[in-house]
Amino acid sequence: MDYNELRSRYPAFYYHEFSVIETEDELQILFDFEIEGLSHFNPDFIIPKPASAENIGDLRSVRECAFSLGMMELISYWKITCAPEVYIECGCLDDSQVRWWKKLYFNGLEDFFRLNMINADPDEFMQIRSVGNEIDGLKDTRTYHGNLIPVAGGKDSFVTLDILKDMKDDSTAFVINHVRSAVRSAEAAGYRGKDLIIAERSLDSRMLEFNKQGYLNGHTPYSALTAFAAALAGMVYARKYICLSNEASETDSEVRGSSVAQQYSRTFTFEQDFNYYMEHYVSSKVHYFSLLRPLSELQITGIFSKLKPYHSVFCSCNAGQKMEKWCGHCARCLFVCCMLSAYLTDDELTAIFGTDILNDTSMTGLFDRLAGLNDRKTSENSGLSDEVNTAAAMSVENHLKAGRELPKLYQHFVQSPLYPLYRGRSVNWDRWNNENIVPEEYQKLIRARLEEMK
Repeated sequence: MDYNELRSRYPAFYYHEFSVIETEDELQILFDFEIEGLSHFNPDFIIPKPASAENIGDLRSVRECAFSLGMMELISYWKITCAPEVYIECGCLDDSQVRWWKKLYFNGLEDFFRLNMINADPDEFMQIRSVGNEIDGLKDTRTYHGNLIPVAGGKDSFVTLDILKDMKDDSTAFVINHVRSAVRSAEAAGYRGKDLIIAERSLDSRMLEFNKQGYLNGHTPYSALTAFAAALAGMVYARKYICLSNEASETDSEVRGSSVAQQYSRTFTFEQDFNYYMEHYVSSKVHYFSLLRPLSELQITGIFSKLKPYHSVFCSCNAGQKMEKWCGHCARCLFVCCMLSAYLTDDELTAIFGTDILNDTSMTGLFDRLAGLNDRKTSENSGLSDEVNTAAAMSVENHLKAGRELPKLYQHFVQSPLYPLYRGRSVNWDRWNNENIVPEEYQKLIRARLEEMK
């Protein structure tokens, strides 16, 4: 449907209410959104409680975070018609907060705008009208400690879990919606029972029905929603640190197998923005950071290559995630395979992916895009393309030293103009990205692991 016509027909979106319902075992957050003249929407979010917790839902910081989670949820429903006016009736936002949310929404909807051929203006695409009252609640006097670790099921999560393994007694793993690969990953690292929080997020089926009818649809910044969900879980469990697993080169959407819409909320800039918002408007007791931000993809992959017990468990292929297996044909599968090829043998790679990806010539076009072979400028400027090429060069050298035949994709790479530029390159274990907000005691753990890898 047409963007401008929908905005004219449905000019107002309402965030009417959020409710925090506390039982002995869980917190349930209910939301009430409305596209005026079209429909109400009532998704919810459920977090199990620790056994000793009482009156958590009455804390002002918890209620403020629940409200903020609703601010994240609303964008999934707003995008159905992209109403120009958004009325916030259940909370109070000052001008700085309004600007903060508009920045997040606009950056997070980049892929949505492109998919629907919308030429959106960052100032005019949405006007947020805060017409509610300040959120009341009790002061949180608890002492926060330990870690909450969001787990997605990929190798990065395992590296974070392993680096923090000596802190396991004061850590909790966090998963949204029983994603089987994520749950299995957490359990493989020893997080079960009370040490594993599995939150349940529901979508209103009416949104899905409107999508089927042709109303606007597309990606939203899910990583930002995860940030607020993890912060809420962290406050329920009084966890001081929310430990993400994003690395230094977290920018390339096609390689990551995710949408451009997710990328701002995976960046260091978002980490800084999120912590600013939490400290000034929600709670200063929670610190959100990516443990792996100082590291490159090639360093992280090298660390993971030594974690053999996890090789049969991890999976970060979006297409095969529900079946807990790699599809073997997408950019994500190829990227992870290329990175691991710098450290593992061909037989080990085939055992992980269930197919010999590097000998699949139908993947040549995808490999060219990942390596930047179609665009020299991309190759020179993309951090992840540089790492793909370095990993490929490392694998080629390993094959030549062992007298093994090169996989077909690497035969293709050797014949490309990029190979002479990367021949002889290897992982730099001294590399350190200073754009991070990792606490010093955690930096020491990472540096110790890098020394081990040398």
